Amino acid sequence: MSRYRGPRFKKIRRLGALPGLTSKRPIVGRKLRRKARLGKKSQYRIRLEEKQKLRFHYGLTERQLLKYVGIARKAKGSTGQVLLQLLEMRLDNILFRLGMALTIPQARQLVNHRHVLVNGHIVDIPSYRCKPQDIITPRDEQKSRTLIQNYLDSSPRQLLPKHLTLHPLLYKGSVNQIIDSKWVGLKINELLVVEYYSRQT
Repeated sequence: MSRYRGPRFKKIRRLGALPGLTSKRPIVGRKLRRKARLGKKSQYRIRLEEKQKLRFHYGLTERQLLKYVGIARKAKGSTGQVLLQLLEMRLDNILFRLGMALTIPQARQLVNHRHVLVNGHIVDIPSYRCKPQDIITPRDEQKSRTLIQNYLDSSPRQLLPKHLTLHPLLYKGSVNQIIDSKWVGLKINELLVVEYYSRQT
């Protein structure tokens, strides 16, 4: 299944806020009120919706998310917590969290177009897994700096997670540590996602 490129509000209305998918907010209207009147959800549907939240927020294909679940299962610790850490430490997500991009698709485009350096080297793989002590900057070109400056200027000022530091005047972000799961900016029950995949395999 390919990456979703359809109407974003449609997904938000069905799944709730997905800050990584779009910076816009839908107008509350009849469709949202009608949703509240729907009948009781099945356990399968609840797990499916939690999985879809994760998938659309981080902009992953089904195959990518399944791969991350497999890696998380083999790692020490809670599978759900490890899964969230893996997704949060992706380069495209780190750029989004720093405010260097307004959404994760925007961050992915910056990386794909080679505008981003990690520790002074061009990285053009959005799924690159950032590590503590990594320094993220734009390329030493006016276009790259201008793009990121525009995103920083228009990004809403939010409290940064403890695992990140932003130096806006230097166009520089740094990763201090592995993310604490309480800083994941998404209302999600990751255990239901793990359960969904355990029943599929």
